[in-house]
Amino acid sequence: MITPQEIIERITAAANYDDCIVIVESKTQANLRWASSTLTTNGVIAEQDVTVIGFVAVDGSMASGSVSRTAVELDDCIELAKLAGIAARAAGKAEDAAPLLTNKSFGDWSAEHPATGPAIFKKFVGDLGDMFKRSKSDAIELFGYAEHTSKTIWVGSKGGLRLRFDRPDGRIEMNGKSHNRTRSTWEGVASRNFDSIDVAAIDKTIRTRLDWQSRRTELPAGKYQTVLPSGSVADLYTYMLWLASGKDAVDGISAFSAPNGKTRIGEKFANLPVNIYSDSTYRGLESVPYQVTRSSSSMSSVFDNGIDNPKVNLFTQGKLANLMTNRAISTQTGLSHSPWGDNVIIDVEGGAGTKEDLISQVKSGLLVTTLWYIRLVDPTTQLLTGLTRDGVYEIRDGEVTGAVNNFRWNDSPLGILNRIAAAGATEITQPREWAGDLERVAAPAMIIDDFNMSTVSQAN
Repeated sequence: MITPQEIIERITAAANYDDCIVIVESKTQANLRWASSTLTTNGVIAEQDVTVIGFVAVDGSMASGSVSRTAVELDDCIELAKLAGIAARAAGKAEDAAPLLTNKSFGDWSAEHPATGPAIFKKFVGDLGDMFKRSKSDAIELFGYAEHTSKTIWVGSKGGLRLRFDRPDGRIEMNGKSHNRTRSTWEGVASRNFDSIDVAAIDKTIRTRLDWQSRRTELPAGKYQTVLPSGSVADLYTYMLWLASGKDAVDGISAFSAPNGKTRIGEKFANLPVNIYSDSTYRGLESVPYQVTRSSSSMSSVFDNGIDNPKVNLFTQGKLANLMTNRAISTQTGLSHSPWGDNVIIDVEGGAGTKEDLISQVKSGLLVTTLWYIRLVDPTTQLLTGLTRDGVYEIRDGEVTGAVNNFRWNDSPLGILNRIAAAGATEITQPREWAGDLERVAAPAMIIDDFNMSTVSQAN
């Protein structure tokens, strides 16, 4: 089988135009799945994706075009180089054209992809089996899956880029159900290598929540002081990242827009010193330290492949610090060049303690387990809607007293920034809604004042 390195060398050698960038992602994934407290399937997946981006000089500037394939073989290389050149010429002059980076190296270019496999689950499977035995004896059914993924990304170019980065990621998601499935809860944990997963702690959390659900109260829609776990905070603020385009703000179509083509950079949005940023060196969430871009957008550009990913702040001490731009947009708008990286960190200065510590501070309010089916209602205010799922609980005088009905909610992460009553310590966490889109994230649990539960939901 042709290696990723050879694919890159052969395609770039065959590219008879100005420059060519080839991105090869090799991925192996080991997985376990279980239902009714019994392992059902397991396996290993191996995939390889290749993107070829051609750059052709036209009209004093540069055009770009790309093609993508899976399972590329030796005979495909010359054709892919040709097709990328054709795509670039057909696209015409690129609006995001910028000087291409050349002659940069990173990582062990020649090493093989470090494939993952079933051995990664050795300790976890034993602990999971013990949890299954306990659950069956207590008529609790467990459903879920575990995945460990190893990705290697090679970026090579005709101009001398030779960049390589290995990225392991892992997570488990588990539903616990009891009393003929009338009670249900969810817990998710992220881990790079599965050594840090505490199955006994997951078991305790699921059992505690199922016990809370033995006492149920119906509550009306309304605005409640609400404790959100760190995973839900991450889910909520993902949309803010997607809507943080500098170009959209300058064009007047964003919640970050100001009159006359200005932006709201420098404006204070939060009542507490909130920091939201990306940092490739963040311990436990180390990520690709340079741009890897397969297609252009208002926030990233194929011309920026290989450009360093510095630490970039979206919010600093509650103020909007930057908006996301590629180099071309930065030049066009006068905004700072702020390329977003491959992880997300949210922290509140002075935040401390766990979700349980926050619960003890609430006199009357709600604890949400997860936010689900999140959708955008209005991009100009960042108003979102969604549902609660797998357990909402009432808090009285610092203690959970029982479960309540689910809700549909409507609220804006931007507006919520000014209604943070307290925040816990930032922790590496596992989002639920955006699990496949947001794999490296750290956030704190938060108490949010007046979280808008707009209607009662009949969903369980």
